[in-house]
Amino acid sequence: MPLYDFKCGKCGKRFEELVRLGEIPPCPKCGNSKPEQLFSASAGVSTDTTRGKALGQARRAAGAVKKEKDHAQREYERNYFKDHS
Repeated sequence: MPLYDFKCGKCGKRFEELVRLGEIPPCPKCGNSKPEQLFSASAGVSTDTTRGKALGQARRAAGAVKKEKDHAQREYERNYFKDHS
């Protein structure tokens, strides 16, 4: 089953869904039975621009995960030293 992108005309929610060919799922937010099917970025042609955008998104996501892990490590160390001093 292919993965398609959809946008609801009522509430504006964008979502992706695995659906059979010709099938249109209802909007998960408002239940609208006829959301608009969008051109899927994964089905598009890869260019330097799209690769650059994808790389930028991946770097931002990885940076956020690293910040969270670093914060958790500092909290752990602070609590460990406080408990074992």
